[in-house]
Amino acid sequence: MLQKHDYAGVRESVMELRHLKYFIAVAEEGSLTLAAEKRLHTAQPSLSRQIRDLEYELGVTLLIRSARGVELTKAGQVFLDQSRLVLTQMEAAVRAARQAGKPAKPSFALGFLTGQEMDWLPQAMALLKDQLPSIDVTVSSQYSPQLAEALVAGELDLALMRRETGRPELVYRTIVSEPLLVAMPSDHRLTAQANIRPEELAAETFLGMSDTAPNLQRVIDAYLSKVGLDLHPAHRVDNLAMAMSLIASTRSVALLPAYARNFMPWSVTSRPLAGDAPSIDLVAAYHQTNTSPALALFLSRLDELIAHAQDREVSYSLSDRGPLTNGLPRR
Repeated sequence: MLQKHDYAGVRESVMELRHLKYFIAVAEEGSLTLAAEKRLHTAQPSLSRQIRDLEYELGVTLLIRSARGVELTKAGQVFLDQSRLVLTQMEAAVRAARQAGKPAKPSFALGFLTGQEMDWLPQAMALLKDQLPSIDVTVSSQYSPQLAEALVAGELDLALMRRETGRPELVYRTIVSEPLLVAMPSDHRLTAQANIRPEELAAETFLGMSDTAPNLQRVIDAYLSKVGLDLHPAHRVDNLAMAMSLIASTRSVALLPAYARNFMPWSVTSRPLAGDAPSIDLVAAYHQTNTSPALALFLSRLDELIAHAQDREVSYSLSDRGPLTNGLPRR
């Protein structure tokens, strides 16, 4: 339990880690009902009560509720980012405590660009399946620039991330090139089309990326320059949850990598770009001086991960043909 002792007479906080987990689930699903059924396996009224208790405890409104779902307030977005940080730190503390009580074993620290672990963690772990009983594997997710820093500092052995500039000590191997899609509200006029011509974005409220995704913003800028569009972002987003919230609440459009489909609530959908769409690479990165045996094993089987990615791209291309009822299909 997270307790705040105030000896001036203010009541103790009754906030618990489960409140943070509940709130994160609701924010990411964009719906109390979906979060209750899909993520938390609890009753929706009970979840609503827990969120109300959390808002009462904080003294701010975190979510705007409507018949169509929920959207984050500004306070809610800030609290979402900090809640994720708290849970990450707690998980790290648990891992450290457990590790301290075990005999030392070889370790392998694996990092993911936030959100990519949903697609790639099972396949990545499969490459190490024969050695899993004899090594300790840790998994973390972070923005790509932070993953690069962790690789350079020796805190990670390998990361699935973007190809960061100014890091000559890192070695990169491309796993997949993800096309950028047009993300928009589900009831947007452009959803009637099978794909979107770039000039059709000229009159739309446009979202850009913050400095947490510099490579993605460079790809977007290069594409807009190529097609002759001068779009000035009305907002810049730090993460996909924030992007989904702003797309739905401000009726904006954004160019996002294909994996963003995993984060789309019912209120947001997507369409492919017409013509020569831009793409961004997801790469496996590691430090060139890293001599970890587990890393060597992983790299020796990396072609299997790349082959899996190519099979997925073929499936993705086939599934994107023709009009879609609610955006691109989710895996």
